[in-house]
Amino acid sequence: MFDVIIVGGSYAGVSAGLQLARARRKVLVIDAGQRRNRFADHSHGFLGQDGRHPGAIADEARAQLLAYPTVEWRTQSAVSATRQGAAFAVTTSDGAHFAAKRLILASGVVDELPDVPGLAQRWGQRVFHCPYCHGYELDGGPIGVLAASPLAIHHALMLPDWGPTTFFLNGVFEPDADQWAQLRKRGVQVENERVVSVDGEHADVTLASGRVIPLAGLFTQPRTRMASPLPALLGCVFEDGPMGPFIKVDAMRETSVPGVFACGDAAVAAGNVAIAVGDGARTGGAAHHSLIFRD
Repeated sequence: MFDVIIVGGSYAGVSAGLQLARARRKVLVIDAGQRRNRFADHSHGFLGQDGRHPGAIADEARAQLLAYPTVEWRTQSAVSATRQGAAFAVTTSDGAHFAAKRLILASGVVDELPDVPGLAQRWGQRVFHCPYCHGYELDGGPIGVLAASPLAIHHALMLPDWGPTTFFLNGVFEPDADQWAQLRKRGVQVENERVVSVDGEHADVTLASGRVIPLAGLFTQPRTRMASPLPALLGCVFEDGPMGPFIKVDAMRETSVPGVFACGDAAVAAGNVAIAVGDGARTGGAAHHSLIFRD
């Protein structure tokens, strides 16, 4: 019997595990090895780690966590979880079964990109969703915003701080009068033509007329979905976020299911590595407190 099983061993999950390991609690991390930012070559905005490869940050964090003798790691997917009395039973994709007094869901989300040829191939390299993570590295070059939801207006109004910005409405979004005024004030160029493909070494946009708009990078708004079936299987309540549903948690990062906590992208409507690490640390501490004061 483990004190805590953490489903998801990326930045939030490892950060949560570190707090519990340092409290000498017995922890199992179950992780399938599919980090959300695995397509990117550099991570930015994380104090002390700015510019490092995200995989190197994750690998070092895992090694530091596994140096604690009370921690075990299972490289599998967690496929089911149920409550059994005062504990939880988790089954992995290889048929193994584990039990713990608490669960932490740090299982993340999956990005679903607009269906535009060439977009997915450049995801994390020249196509992004977070200006703070990738805008600076475009060196002030021309930036595009591909509308995929109403959230696009926020991208379009933010990105001129990083470079001259073109807003591709793509038949998805139509600014109202106030938004048109804001776009003009920010110097944003607007294209009404449909985007047919993203091509070239960077992320050049080809329009329906055949016109090509050269870009240094392109931003869009993917929809997100849970990467794991466990939150739904356990009956966790979800909230609607600007990009998709996320797990509802209280101030102590506990879900609507007592004894089940959540952190990282699965439980935060918007996040990056730094936010995930901080959220994981809060959640690991909260789960530990529950083991002491509730039991």
